Amino acid sequence: MSHWAEINEDNIVLRVVVGNNDDPNGDEGYQRIVNKFGGVWIQTSYNGNFRGRFAGTGYLYDPESDVFIRPQPSPSWIFNEDLLDWEPATPKPEEPGKEYFWNFGLDDWDWYATDLPEVLDS
Repeated sequence: MSHWAEINEDNIVLRVVVGNNDDPNGDEGYQRIVNKFGGVWIQTSYNGNFRGRFAGTGYLYDPESDVFIRPQPSPSWIFNEDLLDWEPATPKPEEPGKEYFWNFGLDDWDWYATDLPEVLDS
């Protein structure tokens, strides 16, 4: 089984399809996809074994790095050229008893308590 991402002239992923790929080099599977749908297709790895990560609709294909880059998750996130991925502009806080997560509604780190006292049944 192979997965293929269709890209437009701006290298934006339009859709991802699954193909039957009997050819280990990918040529036969690619040709089937092109014959059926037309367009330009780049193979993507469901497990992220190549091209950085599994492509999704709206991702950007960077031909220089040969990776798929996800859309910017939040307006404040910055692109890390070394990782070829987006990351929060502020580092994740670390405080005992709090588990932090990115709250997209707040566009900032948020937390929930992890050291709440246990409630005993009476």
